[in-house]
Amino acid sequence: MEKEEALDALAALGQETRLDVFRLLVKAGKEGMTAGAIADALKVLPNTLSAHLSALARSGLVTAERDGRSIHYTASLSTMQLLVTYLLEDCCGGNPDLCAPIANIFTSCTSIEDEVT
Repeated sequence: MEKEEALDALAALGQETRLDVFRLLVKAGKEGMTAGAIADALKVLPNTLSAHLSALARSGLVTAERDGRSIHYTASLSTMQLLVTYLLEDCCGGNPDLCAPIANIFTSCTSIEDEVT
């Protein structure tokens, strides 16, 4: 991931509703959710939600797939993994043991994502 991509992703997550949407979609897993279901779950107006989903999609953190008249949104865990990797690539001044707890989280998440796909 390049610096500009990281800045776009961080900016997208730097707003309360967009962060809530991303976290909700992470919980939803590979099935994702429709915009209507997201709006209902978060009690957000549909037109407002549309703008937030667009920002998340532009940053690559959310993908959208049309299914008939509905659009299913899913969190892009691979993009989030790239973002966190970018942020931590020079972690801990060359002492990787200090980053082990974070690495363990990603190892378990990657295993879960592989099982789901």
